Amino acid sequence: QVQLVESGGGLVQAGGSLRLSCAASGSIFSINAMGWYRQAPGKQRELVAGITIDGSTNYADSVKGRFTISRDNPKNTIYLQMNRLKPEDTAVYYCNAPSAQAMGVTYWGQGTQVTVSS
Repeated sequence: QVQLVESGGGLVQAGGSLRLSCAASGSIFSINAMGWYRQAPGKQRELVAGITIDGSTNYADSVKGRFTISRDNPKNTIYLQMNRLKPEDTAVYYCNAPSAQAMGVTYWGQGTQVTVSS
């Protein structure tokens, strides 16, 4: 089992910045890639950004150039630096880690609320 704990959400004005953190614990040897998803009210959960264990990244088009995902492997932690936030970025942000050992198993954090006011 892997436990993921997010932190860093909050309320910010449009144009501001926030940094989210996600700390992994437990059977961390069973995960490689990690990522951030978000879910706004009434919408489906969507991928925001992902990062592999060697640091390769991918981003949703809507956040490219504004958000940066990074990871600190010794700390088993990933981060999401969010700049130039927009009201449409308002959502619950979830940390995600697919198991590299058990097909179809994905670990999720509890989520952290990000609210961007206009």
